Amino acid sequence: MPCYECVFIARQDISAAQTEGLTETFSQVITENGGSIANVESWGLRSLTYRIKKNRKGHYVLMNIEAPAPAVHEMERQMRINEDVLRFMTLRLDAFEEGPSAMVRNKDRDDRPRRSDRNDRGPRPDRDGDQAAATAAIPAPAATPAPASEGE
Repeated sequence: MPCYECVFIARQDISAAQTEGLTETFSQVITENGGSIANVESWGLRSLTYRIKKNRKGHYVLMNIEAPAPAVHEMERQMRINEDVLRFMTLRLDAFEEGPSAMVRNKDRDDRPRRSDRNDRGPRPDRDGDQAAATAAIPAPAATPAPASEGE
């Protein structure tokens, strides 16, 4: 049976539970038409590169599907009808990728040090709360003569 990878973007103002409901609806369409869902990944609420139908963000979902072509066409028709789906893209694959997708792997980069953990540059007076060093680094304003009053 052919393998497909489908990514869809749902509107930003629906909840994560409603996004899961959309995923279940599309999964039922596939299973009713003789296919199966190999894997589902929710990438969460992410910013869009440009506005789509007045939305700046969207819920991204990836589905790995093993199904005949008519089942995929029916799922795409349902996505086109549904007003909560902003965009979708379905690709036919030779085989599924092993392990998590690239988007999930990028989230799991916990081995990199955080900015707050790095202390290789030394203390920064403007951020570390050292007021004496911060005020010492700022030069004092030059003395300006007071304007003379007319009565003197």
